[in-house]
Amino acid sequence: MILPIYTYGQAVLRKECEDIAPDYPELKKLVQDMIETMDNADGVGLAAPQIGRAIRVLVINLDVLKDDYPEYEGLIKAYINAHIVEKSEETVLLEEGCLSLPGIQENVRRAERVRIQYVDEDFVAHDEWFEGFHARVLQHEIDHLDGNVFTDRISPLRKQMVKNKLNALVKGKFSSRYKVKPAH
Repeated sequence: MILPIYTYGQAVLRKECEDIAPDYPELKKLVQDMIETMDNADGVGLAAPQIGRAIRVLVINLDVLKDDYPEYEGLIKAYINAHIVEKSEETVLLEEGCLSLPGIQENVRRAERVRIQYVDEDFVAHDEWFEGFHARVLQHEIDHLDGNVFTDRISPLRKQMVKNKLNALVKGKFSSRYKVKPAH
């Protein structure tokens, strides 16, 4: 089921999310709904706060990039209770956007490599290093789980320059081709 994506200004986007237990109700359905919602909006990642739930669940779909990055073929996955435990000192500056901030793209500096501890949908524990674009998407989505959005990571000057766009999002003055739940 395609769910509405909560946009900037919704309080849930600023909440630090809670880990969930293996008996979380209908987790597999939630993951499938999140993947369907993300794909419908042409996203590569979606975190639970973006659909109004303050829990540590995120999904990614890098399979859509397989023509340019064959290593991402079939990479559609959920990461549950994900936490970044280590970051490389090397960073990369790249443009990012967000389904919760439609119409805003800014350059964001992120670690080139990150070590993440998480469980999969069967609650099998993982402790892995990720790099490149995969690491960037995971950092962006884990930011959501920590109550942050990508514009929190841009320079003060750029924040000032996007302030009007952010205010418009809060007021519901924007357009989106996918289903959203604006703050007003």
